Amino acid sequence: MDFSVFLSLYLHAGGIILGMMALLWLLSLALKDSSIVDIFWGAGFVVSGWVYFALTPNDYLPRKVILMVIVTLWGLRLTGYIGWRNIGKGEDFRYRKWREAAGTAWWWRSFFKVFVLQGALMWLISAPLLAAQLGPARAPLTIFDLLGVLIWGIGFYFEGVGDAQLARFKRDPENKGKLLTTGVWRYTRHPNYFGDAAQWWGFYLIALSNGGWWTLFSPLMMTYLLRSVSGVTMLEKTLKDTKPGYAEYVRSTNAFFPWFPKK
Repeated sequence: MDFSVFLSLYLHAGGIILGMMALLWLLSLALKDSSIVDIFWGAGFVVSGWVYFALTPNDYLPRKVILMVIVTLWGLRLTGYIGWRNIGKGEDFRYRKWREAAGTAWWWRSFFKVFVLQGALMWLISAPLLAAQLGPARAPLTIFDLLGVLIWGIGFYFEGVGDAQLARFKRDPENKGKLLTTGVWRYTRHPNYFGDAAQWWGFYLIALSNGGWWTLFSPLMMTYLLRSVSGVTMLEKTLKDTKPGYAEYVRSTNAFFPWFPKK
């Protein structure tokens, strides 16, 4: 892989991502809702991936198609689910707190604190999506492509099934205040976050098969964000104080990686 070509295309895509986030920021001002950025997160990677697809027209088509099929399935499902869950509910409490703290300055601070920051993360994390698609036109598929699709499938199952089971559980009024500890939630307290991370390791393995070993920082970043920043750690601070029986659930069930419950 020619790194200078990669860097040129990567920087070009970074400008496109920044432009998308600027438009989304303008929409958030009109709606007075900065949390719409969460809905766009998955779709943003789909757009980025297809931009990379278009910027590499002469590269190995089978790998490009395989990658973009699974990236599109992941990103659109995530955007659809978060949109279904959030639209009509008002601005998320995290963004409301930032808005209240910033006062009248939030309109411009939100551009940097929310949209530029998430755009930068999207750009950095998307590196394997370009590395996987940039290579010799006759480069064959390898065992890493197969492993990548397999691990992606495991992640897609845990994330998609976990979200569906939680949505069904919450629809039943008899479950108000209760914990979901069955299905995939029996094996991990956060199947959706585990599944999301696993899918990015799948994307990375496909990039690895094409020489993109150095994009390892991408799945590491995504896993760190999901486990220690915006995912597991943030959510559990709230759950431990609000959900009866959560301490017992913590003792019996892994936080992230699926495993059988402890006795």
